Amino acid sequence: MKVLHTLDAELRRNLLVLFTAGLLFWSSIASLLPTLPLYIEEIGATSQQIGIVMGSFAIGMLLFRPWCSNLADRRGRKIVLLIGMAAVAIAPLGYLLATSLGPLMVLRAFHGLSIAAFGTAFMALVGDLAPVQNRGEVIGYMSLVNPLGVAIGPALGGYVQAGAGYTPLFLLSAALGFAGLLCIVPIVNPTVHEISETKNSENQFWQLLFTPRVRIPAVVMLLIGVVLGTLHTFVPLFIKSTNVDLNPGLFYTVAAIASFNVRLFIGRASDVYGRGLFITMSLIAYTLAMVGIWQANSVAVFLISAFIQGAASGTAIPMMAAMMTDRARPHERGRIFGVSLVGLDIGIAIAGPILGSVAAQVGYRNMFASSAGLTFLALIIFLTLSSHDLRHSLDFALGRAEDSYSFNNSN
Repeated sequence: MKVLHTLDAELRRNLLVLFTAGLLFWSSIASLLPTLPLYIEEIGATSQQIGIVMGSFAIGMLLFRPWCSNLADRRGRKIVLLIGMAAVAIAPLGYLLATSLGPLMVLRAFHGLSIAAFGTAFMALVGDLAPVQNRGEVIGYMSLVNPLGVAIGPALGGYVQAGAGYTPLFLLSAALGFAGLLCIVPIVNPTVHEISETKNSENQFWQLLFTPRVRIPAVVMLLIGVVLGTLHTFVPLFIKSTNVDLNPGLFYTVAAIASFNVRLFIGRASDVYGRGLFITMSLIAYTLAMVGIWQANSVAVFLISAFIQGAASGTAIPMMAAMMTDRARPHERGRIFGVSLVGLDIGIAIAGPILGSVAAQVGYRNMFASSAGLTFLALIIFLTLSSHDLRHSLDFALGRAEDSYSFNNSN
């Protein structure tokens, strides 16, 4: 992490405080991952209904993402960070009172506001702070908040739920969010000089989705989102159905460990070899992980698949973030991040109900086989359509050429 020592004191302080807030945020979110589907099942929901409730989280992300992205560009990143952290602190308290599917769906949608706000503003602010020549490295290090939080959260949440029940679990998740709010207060927004282009259709949120630099990443993120939504919703239920003696929280913890390790070096490597090569590698790894889960019938296979999936996620998400930072001008980073993540939101939103229906028809195991097909499709799309034409796309995706959509700005 030598690059961090080259930054001035104020930038280092901002990054450190932002990192701490991100760690608390993702720990709060992840503390509910292994147990919330089981909580919903205890209420009496079917597999499809569980998918609908869990998928409501992404509906909230999708609904709030445009507003949060525009607000981050107009009013600064800090206010949006505060909104996201407030949502992650308040939502778990609602689960204490919700005992039926309708209120749970509303709460999950409100909970989705947290990532729509915090996730967008966090990456936009990191992009503002990171030096261009070390952008991938800084984004890679700062993205460690996700695997660290996803490693700590499920283990802590699973332990609290097993020992004390759901009420202390929800209180713990809320407390982590409130602690994160306190961390955000001292963060200072960097100055970003806005360019007046509001009449330009490309500057509008939904118009950006159809521009060449954003369209294909959004499609790839859509397919990744379906797979992530499937993993977050159905892995605990699938493990339970196989009678394999494995705590679902351990699956997520192993994935988080892999995600953490790969992020330590992947950002720096992408500054040298380009983002495209590592996105390609991540999609291959995703496909292998889904095949592994499809065939899993023992603890070892589940955990190996979790490790591969964690490495895939630890590569894909920060590399997509770095690529979209390269493709965005400073005054539009909030919107570029937001619109590129809309695909992820939609994917996670539809994963529950659609893949829940598939599971109801063919079982959880074959449902994960279909997930392998989706990540393989994402690989083909990225290899062939990530740049202006087939040749440039292949060159970029295989690390043989720079990104032709990249802006060479200095923040």
